[in-house]
Amino acid sequence: MKKLTLLILVVLASTSLVMAQDPVNTGTTPTPPAPGTLPTGLSSNSLNVALGQDVLGAHNGYGRGCVMCHAPHSGSLGNGATPTTADPQNGMYALWGENLSPLFGQVYDFSGDGAAKYPVSLPASGTLTSAHDANTVILFCLSCHDGVLAKVGMMKGQTVEALPVVGGTAPTLLGAQAPSGGAAYNNDHPVGGYAVVGCQSGGTLPTTPLFPTGPAYGASPNSAYDWDCTGGGSTAISPGPAMTKFMGTDYPASFWNGAGGKLATFGTVVTAVTCTTCHNQHSMTVYTNANGSYPTMFFIRGEYMPSTGGNSVAQFCRNCHGGESNEINGLTVPTT
Repeated sequence: MKKLTLLILVVLASTSLVMAQDPVNTGTTPTPPAPGTLPTGLSSNSLNVALGQDVLGAHNGYGRGCVMCHAPHSGSLGNGATPTTADPQNGMYALWGENLSPLFGQVYDFSGDGAAKYPVSLPASGTLTSAHDANTVILFCLSCHDGVLAKVGMMKGQTVEALPVVGGTAPTLLGAQAPSGGAAYNNDHPVGGYAVVGCQSGGTLPTTPLFPTGPAYGASPNSAYDWDCTGGGSTAISPGPAMTKFMGTDYPASFWNGAGGKLATFGTVVTAVTCTTCHNQHSMTVYTNANGSYPTMFFIRGEYMPSTGGNSVAQFCRNCHGGESNEINGLTVPTT
């Protein structure tokens, strides 16, 4: 009897210790701090430790950790999935452990209806060439965040973070949130080779259709909203004066890090948008670039702290949507 009592006490003590060390296991997420309240000069991981949670945040999978997406052995089979289509590359890229087979070869239209849409063709089975290929990134993300063809395991379909200002939570199974009578991704931000960040090329607006109708091309779908930069399409972007000021002074948390360059590569189009253009899937509450570390939410790549009277969310969107920025419209004083 004494041995049984001792065993129970040991088990209880061990359980308490594990729970105390891993707050993500509880399914709760601490509220991100207000801008300017985080320690300076620390890495993203150090900042998350200061917040009392792992850098992965919700992607820690309530304690399941990295293997929720990356299986060290046997690909998706190592995570218990049963592929519906033969996958000769199962788990070969990024040790991906989610079932990709329902999504192979799917064509999705993002953002819009009729002619006003951005088509994305997901890779077919056996055609992956790199885990960093932009279409493969979209395929990987949707293997968890589709929720229709690609069924989820531990995900609950809602953000663990409450929406600031308005309250409630946001859906995380994007395919399951189709507009009434519409296709799965018509109400989601454009990604793919047509979602190009373009340039005014020194103020001269290129004459292009409002939306693409043929193969991927070098001009922006809506050039009236371009940055003052050169490049775009198949050329890396070089920022102009207003864009440089925005990135360096008004918004040092920009994912451009104060310099031009590629966003994502879709064939020859190198300034298009993929999922990881806006999201860092490995850091939920802190964004770190060459200028420092900044509080964020929803894995956003930039300072992103929605608050009453705040401006960080608008500034983040202006990373790409320069035409709507204060700077392009002549307001050149720091805005945050």
